[in-house]
Amino acid sequence: MNGLRSFSEAAVPRTLLDIGAARRSYLDVRWLGRVDFAHALALQEEIVAKKREDRSHADELLLLEHDAVYTIGRTPDQSSLLGAAHLPHPLFAINRGGQATYHGPGQLMGYPIIDLRRCGQDLHKYLRWLERLLIELLAGHGIAASQRESLTGVWVGGRKIASIGVGVRHWITMHGFALNVCGDLSPFDQIVPCGINNVAMTSIEKETGRAFSVAAVAASLEKLALNRISDLCIAPEVEPISV
Repeated sequence: MNGLRSFSEAAVPRTLLDIGAARRSYLDVRWLGRVDFAHALALQEEIVAKKREDRSHADELLLLEHDAVYTIGRTPDQSSLLGAAHLPHPLFAINRGGQATYHGPGQLMGYPIIDLRRCGQDLHKYLRWLERLLIELLAGHGIAASQRESLTGVWVGGRKIASIGVGVRHWITMHGFALNVCGDLSPFDQIVPCGINNVAMTSIEKETGRAFSVAAVAASLEKLALNRISDLCIAPEVEPISV
């Protein structure tokens, strides 16, 4: 064994363990279960407001599932809705980038609320971090996924398995990603998903032929996000101690 790895936790001073915990816990991850879209949006707004007022407020990642809805970013080009009057589920125009998409049962929603001022104020880096996080998650489930040049999201061959659309206020992120885990994908047929013509949508269940629950995939993602947040952001400073 090398260095501190050879010591049991009991042998490490309590103050040092506290510092380690502080550095690991600066991302709070919450599994919320099935949440109404409007309620989840209000919760994001509330957390963003708290972080604007208090920079020490922890970054958060909300993991959840929605009842069926369509969303579109605030863009004058709404052609991806195909007119919208035919849509079988409610439509929300929200402050994220991107064209129309669908959210519903069987889809894992991830809403990271992260202060990018601790991440170099680099939106491009943040988007790539989200993609890599999902790609690593899928690899753990036996799916070889990848990024595609000039297109945001995660793909399995020519099929799209995860969509990403973010909003940023005062360098604090909201909205995030939608990962298709299981369930009915036919509602995507009512729109042009993410404004990409002839795109085929897929899911973890379709790619593997095995049953998955959204909650189980969320639990895997929680562990991964806690391990990978340091790739994106610098941990908040902790008070120095005397030894």
